[in-house]
Amino acid sequence: MVQLVGSLRKELADSLYTCKVLVVGAGGIGCELLKNLVLTGFKNIEVIDLDTIDVSNLNRQFLFQKKHVGKSKAQVAKESVLQFCPSANITAYHDSIMNPDYNVEFFRKFMLVMNALDNRAARNHVNRMCLAADVPLIESGTAGYLGQVTVIKKGLTECYECQPKPAQKTFPGCTIRNTPSEPIHCIVWAKYLFNPAAPLQSECCCFLWKMLSGQLFGEEDADQEVSPDTADPEAAWNPEEATARASASEKDGDVKRVSTKEWARSTGYDPIKLFNKLFKDDIMYLLTMDKLWKKRKAPTPLDWTQLENKGENEGKGNESPASGLKDQQVLGVWGCCQLFKHSVETLRSELREKGDNAELVWDKDDPAAMDFVTSAANLRMHIFSMNMKSRFDVKSMAGNIIPAIATTNAVIAGLIVLEGLKILSGELESCRTIFLNKCPNVRKKLLVPCVLDPPSKNCYVCASKPEVTVKLNVQKTTVLSLQDRILKERFGMVAPDVQIEDGKGTILISSEEGETEANNSKYLSDFGIRNGSRLQSDDFLQDYTLLINVLHTEELERDVEFEVVGEAPDKAPPPQSNPEEVNSITNGNKDSAQPSTSSKGQPQTRHANPNSPVRPN
Repeated sequence: MVQLVGSLRKELADSLYTCKVLVVGAGGIGCELLKNLVLTGFKNIEVIDLDTIDVSNLNRQFLFQKKHVGKSKAQVAKESVLQFCPSANITAYHDSIMNPDYNVEFFRKFMLVMNALDNRAARNHVNRMCLAADVPLIESGTAGYLGQVTVIKKGLTECYECQPKPAQKTFPGCTIRNTPSEPIHCIVWAKYLFNPAAPLQSECCCFLWKMLSGQLFGEEDADQEVSPDTADPEAAWNPEEATARASASEKDGDVKRVSTKEWARSTGYDPIKLFNKLFKDDIMYLLTMDKLWKKRKAPTPLDWTQLENKGENEGKGNESPASGLKDQQVLGVWGCCQLFKHSVETLRSELREKGDNAELVWDKDDPAAMDFVTSAANLRMHIFSMNMKSRFDVKSMAGNIIPAIATTNAVIAGLIVLEGLKILSGELESCRTIFLNKCPNVRKKLLVPCVLDPPSKNCYVCASKPEVTVKLNVQKTTVLSLQDRILKERFGMVAPDVQIEDGKGTILISSEEGETEANNSKYLSDFGIRNGSRLQSDDFLQDYTLLINVLHTEELERDVEFEVVGEAPDKAPPPQSNPEEVNSITNGNKDSAQPSTSSKGQPQTRHANPNSPVRPN
């Protein structure tokens, strides 16, 4: 007769009592997960999270209260969970899981690792550490009403990196600066106007972006040049004709030959002068770039005085009060003008309180900063003939936010524990990838289990001998770019050491501080690296070695630094007559994310997986 302890077999209950588990992340999923673990009977838990508690967390991360704002998530989560089960032995770390202190030996002391993370870099790292330590990993993710849980076991299942991931979304610099066509382009522009806040794909400096090089409230950029960049072929124009046509050169708000921040300071951050500079004079100057507008609708400059007169006249009529929540209302043009003015005045006061040379950092939870980005982005949308957005929508896009649903986190956390119980029962073959859908499928199921896929033979992480081919220009790619953009950003290494397989064992990059810094500015070709060269990159923290085959090319698309052969591009290539030619891929992937395990028959769930570049919880 089977002995039970509660609802569990005695053997399993005893296992829960003695086994040690690691929870990585103490946010939305993490809070639910920690509560589930102690109530299920887990007694030895370690939790790590670098984040601190913010007011915006309180609507779903139920272990936290208003009095905890500003404190460590991991520490407060521990204290709150102990109220459910005072006998539990919980260790909390307010730290990054990528800290070298948490090495392979640290991971080996756990029987099970459970991820409750919100960023890909940490997910990649934990995936590699669990592979190196040969510890089962339960990966999870949510996005709104969608969710996914999957199990990763070395040699038996796909690892987190077996399937290509969509690249973090970036935008061509010229599009943001000169020719925005989507609301997100205007939002990124407004964030950069406040201070640098989002990655750009392009390094080419078109005229409008140079006018924004100083930023208004953040750290000032050293590049103060404001003359047009004639190197941009699409913006090719006749400077003499343009200068003759530009009518804003001597008016208030003109910032020729000075940075935006320097000029703004000289006006005392006058909101009206700033408005006319950004939304009138800059746009009029942009209009002089004739070729930009041959196949596009030209932008329409705004003038404060005209809008003010129009707004006052409209205000004399009877207006019905707007319905709905304030943040979800879409303001009119004059409403955005007033919001812009008020936000600049508030931010100006904050700068003055901080003293000379003070700087502000954009934060989506700072009302004045959010008002500035909302108003500036919406005014630019109107100028470029786009539908304006509510403050709620702008905040969601500016903060890369998918609305978090507490119930989704609870369901996913419960599924994590169920998969963990299977592993501890020795029933790994019963583990599944489970998708949580927004709507029932044809079988009227919200939860859809899928069999775990085996490891990919071509995976550059969990294959027996990880190897990858990278296409780049050895005469233009620097050692620093290889280290930061390719090895760290693209392949997720933390502290790579790189050796050239040239028969001499030449060390190109060393993780030891100062050893190879002199190489950073040199090009790969300076070290004899050419087409067909092989580089061995080792990350000793991750116990990971990657062999890189260099494929030299001088035909990369504009704004593309390198291509990983065999993956999908994040920037669609031009149409090609031969579909087989599309196998060579840029540094990124298609926007559609593929699940970490097979989703045959479940294409509607592909965005509800931990591969998603953004997973708020």
